Amino acid sequence: MAMAVVLIFGMLIMTLAATALTVAVGGLKKADTDQDWAGALSAAYAGVEDYQARLSNDTNYYRYGNKDAPFSVSSPTLVAPTTANPAFQLGTAAGSWAEVPSSGGTASYRYEVDSSAYLASGTMRIRATGKVGAVTRSVVADVRQKGFIDYLYFTDYEDRDPEQAGTSSATCRKYVAQGRVKTDNCGEIAFGGGDVLDGDVHSNDTIRVCDAKFLKTVTTSNTTLRGGVNYIKKDSNDSTCSGQDFPGSDTQPTFRSSIGMPATNLTQKRETRFDLPSEILSPGCLYTGPTSIVFGPTPGFMTIKSPLTKVTQTGGDNDTEGKTPDMCGKISDLKSAGGATVPVLDNNLIYVQDVPGATSNKNYTSTAVVPAGKCDANGVGYPRSGETAPADDVTGDGACAYDARGGDVFVEGTFSGKMTVASKNYLYITGDVKYDNASTDILGFSPAGTAWIYNPMKATVSGRTTTYTALLPGSATSVRRVDAAIISVDHSLLVQNYDRGGRRGTLNLNGALAQRFRGVVSSGSNGYVKNYVYDARLKYLSPPKFISPVTTQYGVTTTTEVKAAFTSAGRTT
Repeated sequence: MAMAVVLIFGMLIMTLAATALTVAVGGLKKADTDQDWAGALSAAYAGVEDYQARLSNDTNYYRYGNKDAPFSVSSPTLVAPTTANPAFQLGTAAGSWAEVPSSGGTASYRYEVDSSAYLASGTMRIRATGKVGAVTRSVVADVRQKGFIDYLYFTDYEDRDPEQAGTSSATCRKYVAQGRVKTDNCGEIAFGGGDVLDGDVHSNDTIRVCDAKFLKTVTTSNTTLRGGVNYIKKDSNDSTCSGQDFPGSDTQPTFRSSIGMPATNLTQKRETRFDLPSEILSPGCLYTGPTSIVFGPTPGFMTIKSPLTKVTQTGGDNDTEGKTPDMCGKISDLKSAGGATVPVLDNNLIYVQDVPGATSNKNYTSTAVVPAGKCDANGVGYPRSGETAPADDVTGDGACAYDARGGDVFVEGTFSGKMTVASKNYLYITGDVKYDNASTDILGFSPAGTAWIYNPMKATVSGRTTTYTALLPGSATSVRRVDAAIISVDHSLLVQNYDRGGRRGTLNLNGALAQRFRGVVSSGSNGYVKNYVYDARLKYLSPPKFISPVTTQYGVTTTTEVKAAFTSAGRTT
């Protein structure tokens, strides 16, 4: 009996030991599986980061991918990069995954790209699949270019445009940190007078701040402290001032690297060519000479007058070919007094160019018909009745205010849709520009020249005295609100006649503003008080075919895990 008990007890011990071993091995397998599960997700994120880095290093990388990938079905123009990228590969062959650096070959990824929305919204979508062992996991990320419209307010230089101020470009087209001083007479401009900026602010230069209120982060590329702060506590006349109001602490502005601006917006004009189908899937509309655009009153429509336009899309590097698609308006209507009423271009762009001088250009008009330098009537209603056309005391060394051959565009109205308006010369905001639906509408303005807030005056001369009277004194007719992202590529946003005619009220900008130089909005008891509010949608959505920085970084705006796109063997799921 005792022997039987011993045997039974021994068998029990062996059974328990075997069970414990089974549990331990199972635990190890589970631990390995958990580790692979987490590692596969990390590998997928590594794929997103790799693609993000490649975009930042090569602004044309959005063109590359594998058009045969399931996720890339809406991007048929994708091509393979000149330097092979294993992450674009498909199938089960060895080497068809990219190895996660420093993983010793245990973790890898591949990704597929969807570039269909890039030109319209600036966003790339990527589906990245990570693999560790037998486990795969996939994420979809929206990758968007970081740039000017990440800020409510961006400037390259904090002085006046030399063209407007009549100053030396060599002296004034440089930063305070490079030696620009008040005595250079470059027209230093300060924030003050009750200005309120509700959004991130950045300048590549050193800002002057008085009684202005900043509600979000303020950054500068200046590294020189003055009195313990990274800005100048002086007004535009160089008098010491107070009342600066930064959020959280007085340590702002903080440092941020500079952002490079392009020299022109001619890449946008290229978007109106019909002969580059592999590059430009959906050409926009080209108008020539002074052009008026009134948005509304029917939502989603606009009325365009452009009397010197002959074709609205071109082909060839010198515009020797032309088309007139209906979406841009019939030429006879564009030339008429009533204009052409057409739907707002869907996720597309309008570009307004100067009248070309080459006879071979499809939009050529002889100077015998429209003389060069004609500034008293531009064909679309400017100067308006009773207006004294601004002289060089307003326009500086730039083109005359209403050049009859100039690539100027005049815009106003209630906007519904997604579109960008660009111009070779000036862009005038002649009345309120409001979104019909602030949740879905998005509008961009990108003139190469000055963006003007229209503020016409009538000059009355009596002896040696000139008196200026505002022609649009009431809120019903003057510009009070602009819903748009605005960039003046080589100049500024400027109030026309900012130093005369009395107070104009508050200029409410809902969107973003980027400019090469500071533009004057008020002077003394004239002009506007600023109330600029950032449109937070611009953090993840850009106006169609908008201007991009010279040097770029890409950020991930959203990331979502989805069903694994591939098995560990490389087959689609």
